[in-house]
Amino acid sequence: MVLPDPKRTLLAVFAHPDDEAFGSGGNLALNAAKGHCVALVTATRGEVGEISDPALATPENLGQVREGELRAAAAALGVHDLTILGYRDSGMDGTEDNANPKALANADQQEVVASLVEIMRRLRPDVVITFDENGGYGHPDHIAINRHTVAAFHASGDASSFEGKGEPWSPGRLYYVVFPKSIFSRLREALIAHGEDASDFDRFEESGLGWDDDKVHATIDVTGVIDEKWKALNSHKTQFGADSPFNRIPVEATKALMSREHLVQVHPEPPNGVAYTDVFEGL
Repeated sequence: MVLPDPKRTLLAVFAHPDDEAFGSGGNLALNAAKGHCVALVTATRGEVGEISDPALATPENLGQVREGELRAAAAALGVHDLTILGYRDSGMDGTEDNANPKALANADQQEVVASLVEIMRRLRPDVVITFDENGGYGHPDHIAINRHTVAAFHASGDASSFEGKGEPWSPGRLYYVVFPKSIFSRLREALIAHGEDASDFDRFEESGLGWDDDKVHATIDVTGVIDEKWKALNSHKTQFGADSPFNRIPVEATKALMSREHLVQVHPEPPNGVAYTDVFEGL
């Protein structure tokens, strides 16, 4: 693929189709619109995800269907370079799929990291984004891709590591995509305001899910590309069904909730009190 002559390059690394849209779709679309090169790595095809409507897919062809959804979403966001690593979806924690030897959670770390290092050295990203250490909510694949991406981020610039995988390149910044606790509170309030059951959010509060708002380093306003993000989300029809809390409130209310995206800078350590409004700010 011929990449644009970018001002900057942003690389997002996630586990499944749809991961790119929920927490960072606006960021990807916004930077593509600004003329930056936007690249996406997805480790699996999401073979054991849920199927929102049985008319859309079967367990046997879900991976193929979800790859098509991913490609449609990437096109909607303006992604220039999409790589699918081809590992198998490991399924939710505690399921039989966790034991599949082809699952991402069971993949050899050196093998995955080598692939990611090669991609980083080819694309030479200024910024890399991925999940936090808990993968947002503990999914084995999210945790695995965090671990592999962090290792690749540090190895990419080391000339003594992964020889033959391209010229060393050190990305300038590594972020985790996070969901502040306030987002869950706002979604719960929106559901209640529109007469919807919000009891599922009780367990979120009990488990402490979400990132402390005062520990977020970057809040990106993606209002200008919210339609692109919405289109990408709706490309994932097998996952983004009528039962999603985002589809149980009016579209405009959902778009308002999704109009800010949040990141935590993990390398290098950010200055105290930093509050970026752009992922490349200060680079």
